[in-house]
Amino acid sequence: MNDNTPAEYVLPVVPIRDGIVFPGTEMILTFGRQRSVSAIESAQANGKRVVLVMQRNPNINDPTPSDMYTVGCIGEIVQMMKNEGEINALVRGITRVDVINYESLEPYFVARVLERKDDVEDTDEVRALTRHLTNELRRAVNLGKSVDFLTFMNIMSGANTLQLSFQIAGVLDIKPGERQDLLEVNSVKSRLNEEISHLSREVKILELEKKIANKTQEKFDKNVREQVLRERMKTIEKELGEETENKDIKLLADKIKRAGMPPDVREKAEKELSRFAQMSQYNPEASYVRSYLDWLVELPWAIASPNNVNLKDAEKVLDRDHYGLKKIKERILEYLAVMKLRAHAEEIAAREEEKKDGKTEKKEHTAKSAPTILCFVGPPGVGKTSIGKSIARALGRKFVKMSLGGIRDEAEIRGHRRTYVGALPGRIIQGIKQAGTKNPVFMLDEIDKVGTDFRGDPSAALLEALDPEQNYAFSDHYLEVPFDLSGVFFITTCNVLDTIPPALRDRLEIIHFPGYTEEEKFHIGTDYLFEKQREISGVPTDTIRLSNEAMYEIIRRYTREAGVRNLEREIANLFRKVAKKLAEGNSLKKHLFSLTPRDLPKYLGPYKFTSYFAEKKDEIGMSTGLAWTEAGGDILFIEIALMPGRGTLTLTGQLGDVMKESGQAALSYIRSRWKVLGLAEKFYQKIDIHIHVPEGAVPKDGPSAGAAIATALVSALTKIPVRRTVAMTGEITLRGRVLEIGGVKEKVIAAHRAGIKTLILPKNNKKDLEDIPKNVLNDLTFHFVEHMDHVLKVALARS
Repeated sequence: MNDNTPAEYVLPVVPIRDGIVFPGTEMILTFGRQRSVSAIESAQANGKRVVLVMQRNPNINDPTPSDMYTVGCIGEIVQMMKNEGEINALVRGITRVDVINYESLEPYFVARVLERKDDVEDTDEVRALTRHLTNELRRAVNLGKSVDFLTFMNIMSGANTLQLSFQIAGVLDIKPGERQDLLEVNSVKSRLNEEISHLSREVKILELEKKIANKTQEKFDKNVREQVLRERMKTIEKELGEETENKDIKLLADKIKRAGMPPDVREKAEKELSRFAQMSQYNPEASYVRSYLDWLVELPWAIASPNNVNLKDAEKVLDRDHYGLKKIKERILEYLAVMKLRAHAEEIAAREEEKKDGKTEKKEHTAKSAPTILCFVGPPGVGKTSIGKSIARALGRKFVKMSLGGIRDEAEIRGHRRTYVGALPGRIIQGIKQAGTKNPVFMLDEIDKVGTDFRGDPSAALLEALDPEQNYAFSDHYLEVPFDLSGVFFITTCNVLDTIPPALRDRLEIIHFPGYTEEEKFHIGTDYLFEKQREISGVPTDTIRLSNEAMYEIIRRYTREAGVRNLEREIANLFRKVAKKLAEGNSLKKHLFSLTPRDLPKYLGPYKFTSYFAEKKDEIGMSTGLAWTEAGGDILFIEIALMPGRGTLTLTGQLGDVMKESGQAALSYIRSRWKVLGLAEKFYQKIDIHIHVPEGAVPKDGPSAGAAIATALVSALTKIPVRRTVAMTGEITLRGRVLEIGGVKEKVIAAHRAGIKTLILPKNNKKDLEDIPKNVLNDLTFHFVEHMDHVLKVALARS
């Protein structure tokens, strides 16, 4: 027979669950199924050869020919050992074969098989693949791949290409299906390429494993090294007779001594330090105790800013930082004067006590030694927060600001219990630590915006901090020891008082910040904001000249607010436009921009607000009222329309309940005075009355429009026009009395701006004219009234 002709054999067949024996390799196999045991025994008795074929599904216990692959390997049984119904055999692969057909199935499989020939090429590429495969295997073994020593030596000793491909296939760590694919490949070159791919992937995995193992080992070695060195250091210190106390413990002990804590606090700190010293560094609680001690020693228990109050210097600081606010500044200076005298009196008392007893004893805290808590109330942008900074500068104290807006968790004020992970003191104690002194100026901003939910009520937690009777021993949940807040100058700010709980409001001294007048805004814009925005924008000095009329035009037509924030934005917008023109000119030479009211739309866009002015002529059924808003004062027009009907009263203009009630009260007053006003007794039964206040998109409410509504109604019913230069404000009763109202300053200034000449105010509001600028008072005529009869006499064009 020719050597190239494939040989044909009839041999027993043994199915293997998940292993493959390649030609030229050896493997120890265990056979336990009865059919397999019979096949091995028969092969042992007749030539020791058997065909090994892998099952397609290893979970099938009794496979049929269809459950097995059709390509297998003839194996020679080298050694065999029986053990309790099982056979352990060392099998050596001889050659690959194709299963042609099964000639017998019982008592074991017998098949006719045909030898498979390998396509071996002897080319440079095959030799290169062989060499590369050998190097990759050597690299894998160096990285920790487990390979039988004899097999490895056979591969490295220069096996031929065919033998090498089978030997490598036997040691690869791949899936059974991939092994079967390698067995079925006839081309040695293709098999080598596939083995290189599998081996390269295995090398990468081994490299990653080694990298991870090295990192883990380094970390472990570092910990062991540190522990060994630490133990050696302790031994050396013990031999030298030195204290074995840790340096951190010594450092903390020194800090506790220098911190100036009260005796009870120091006792608590030393107790915690003793606990910390006895703990292992690996104890999870050690880091919590260490953090607690760090907070205790870093708080300014005995550090205070000097209490040197110079009223003249304080007044200069307040005037330099803020324009206007005369009453506010006066109240603050009074407060500082009281603080100065109180500190002086306490010094004298301490000296006398020292002379008497030879020593100074610490007196118990009383309300007399504790300051009042100020509360600045006013619309946004009027300078509440900035004046707090000015107070701190005037006193020479540190300034701390804490915004309370949106806080809903009580722990933000009082801190967390130390048992919680990530626990911290409350924001008040954090602010004291940040300031570094126990008597800073502490501003609690937006106190009216504190929320409440299931986590507690932060405003209730503020009661202790802001109560002069209690805050000398403020208790923070984290510290667990009292901290003296009596030296802290607390200032709170809010926009409205309605949302502040009564108990908290009772502890505050309220100082109202009114909105700025047009004149005040002009000076603030000219003297403060203009130069500030010029520096921010980088525009050279004297580049922009803004006329006084242009500044007033910005205030009137581009802003409508009580403060000056939008005014500052518009001035900044102006400078940005000029800065862009200078930069676009490719030359930063100084140019002069003289801006008048006519130039503003080019820089700031069209007017954002229309200014109300008095009517051009006297009108029947229309009166001019005065309104207060957060943006300042304004005038509003009350319009009356009469129509045939059945006595229905309609009120429109998005009016609130109180304002609607004012309209009903005005009508009831007129019906009760029908004879005096010259009306028919049942005049209301044949007409419908519609009261409207223009600008229907703007909500309006309050009782102060009562007099204006009544005047417009009388005008419409009597056909007598209302004087266009007269404006009025005041609440009315059913008997016609005119009652006191609020917001007089803003309303009077708004009337003056609108060109009104005569103002009708309730008599009890005469006292409020003190706050109004003199130039405004000189331009207006005031009538102070107690009854609607007087209002009608002044407002109507004829009696």
